[in-house]
Amino acid sequence: MNGVHDLGGRHGFGPIQREANEPAFHAEWEKAVLVMNLIGMVKRIYNIDEFRHAIERMGQQRYLDTSYYEHWLASVETLLVEKSVIKREELEARTNHFEANPTEPLPDRKDPELLARVMNVVRKGMAEKSEPDPAPRFKPGDAVITRNWQPRGHTRLPGYARGHRGRIHLFHGVYILPDAHAHGRGRCPEPLYSVSFESGELWGDAAEPKARVHIDLWESYLQPAEKT
Repeated sequence: MNGVHDLGGRHGFGPIQREANEPAFHAEWEKAVLVMNLIGMVKRIYNIDEFRHAIERMGQQRYLDTSYYEHWLASVETLLVEKSVIKREELEARTNHFEANPTEPLPDRKDPELLARVMNVVRKGMAEKSEPDPAPRFKPGDAVITRNWQPRGHTRLPGYARGHRGRIHLFHGVYILPDAHAHGRGRCPEPLYSVSFESGELWGDAAEPKARVHIDLWESYLQPAEKT
């Protein structure tokens, strides 16, 4: 999906403002949003690719006007409504209630088993590696070219890397295809590679000399370079 979330190589947004000694969280509510998202995935209400795609669907102006964890909150809210966990009217009513009563304590609920599952994800992550099937089409050193497509849905192939030549650097194994997983089309496991691109191939004369860019890309994003 083309959109403002895919900012690589775009002009007009100014320099990246780096914050010295930046904390993991800037406000207490950000911690709650992190946990809400993890619970949504641990309970299989939605998956990581649906979560990312919901952020992509925020709308360009809202995306640019909000912070990192506001993106997360927007995604969680969208998915909980779409998955019929809550109704939009319920969400709006509770939001309005706590805006009018900011000092009112939040509901307290203990669930040690769920907490343990969430902490396990925090420690180990959620990347789901599949069985080694299908066999990889490419091997390290193979020359490839990325497909120049304009998908209307979710993809992990960034716009700046489409239609460019690179080489297979590593084979990571077989993983769930995000393009299918984000849209309820199953896991569709595919080989996943680290693909190395010369910076000049991606950025032309503006590239940093001798630099390389490595991007993790699924097999369906690639085709043999010699056949193009």
